Amino acid sequence: MAKQPKKKPVSSAKKPTPRPAASSPALAPTDALYTRIAEILEQARGQVARTVNTTMVNAYWLIGREIVEVEQAGATRASYGAELLQRLSQQLRARFGDGFGVRTLELIRRFYLAFPTGSKISKSLPSESGPFKPITFSPALSWTHYIILSRVPSEQARAFYEIEAARERWSVRQLERQIAALLYERLARNRTPDKVRALALDGQEVSTPGDVIKDPFVLEFLDLRAHPALHERDVEQAIIDRLETFLLELGKGFSFVGRQVRLTVDGDHFYVDLVFYNRLLRCFVLIDLKLGKLTHQDLGQMMMYVNYYDRTQRAPDEAKTVGIVLCSEKNDAMVKITLPEDNDQILAATYKRYLPTEAELAAELTREREEAERLLRLAAPAPPST
Repeated sequence: MAKQPKKKPVSSAKKPTPRPAASSPALAPTDALYTRIAEILEQARGQVARTVNTTMVNAYWLIGREIVEVEQAGATRASYGAELLQRLSQQLRARFGDGFGVRTLELIRRFYLAFPTGSKISKSLPSESGPFKPITFSPALSWTHYIILSRVPSEQARAFYEIEAARERWSVRQLERQIAALLYERLARNRTPDKVRALALDGQEVSTPGDVIKDPFVLEFLDLRAHPALHERDVEQAIIDRLETFLLELGKGFSFVGRQVRLTVDGDHFYVDLVFYNRLLRCFVLIDLKLGKLTHQDLGQMMMYVNYYDRTQRAPDEAKTVGIVLCSEKNDAMVKITLPEDNDQILAATYKRYLPTEAELAAELTREREEAERLLRLAAPAPPST
């Protein structure tokens, strides 16, 4: 009989129960390390993207300069220029791909013609290699920004929009909207020639209450329909629903505080439609919305609101409160007659529900000036009879 294999003795001692793996003490530091490294990489990617963008914009400026200089040497510029771009496009596409079609070369050419001396906000820097010395454009603005800026016909307006777009970090869409809404023309509307030139050189500076006023404010983004049932509360609600865009239209330094803010005077309650704070002026800015023509009652009510804020809400180190009556039809003569001559706290401005044209703005300015002169003549005392 075959021998059976001996069975191994079974130990009575219990095998140790496997212990769960202890959590690594380095886990939390690793997570923190990952977070820091991820932030570094994200910042680096953003920096690379900005550097590449600026480098390409500079390159396009140089390409545009070469095209224009060659064109200017052509005997028949119009036909020669078209043939030049066609042939150049074929050569560039063969080597660098489809990104250099005729349309792209036309945009590059227009870009150089719009900025023949380079950016208005950056200084010239020497090229790292080669004989060219490109103008360094703002890294805050993309090639698409500069395509849009190149379409602005006025050199002063173009310089203003470039400065503001870079300073305020406008998106392409915001830049398009501000140009379409004639922001420069509206800011320049009631300024002296010296201050208009300053807009082009320095952008919009906010140092006095009058600097925040555009005339008119353009509220086309509210998408309001002109109908008899429209109420002031409808305009107010539309502003709240699109507050971010409204802040863009208001301009620099505004923060939203509240709507329908209650004021109580001797048991009577009053409500300010919209309250903002401007960090540049360091003061509260009150806005009341009015449908129809501005009246002296509207100005008197705003004067009361401003006095209330100055006496009960304003801190000792803050500037005086500013009140803006935003109406659909302004009366400049009424403003001059109702308010003190040294007034700089109560302002009136109109608003439009659509984007006006430059011709419409000019016509409205002429109409308002003639109407104001007429009313002032009527208000003047009659000459003594002889």
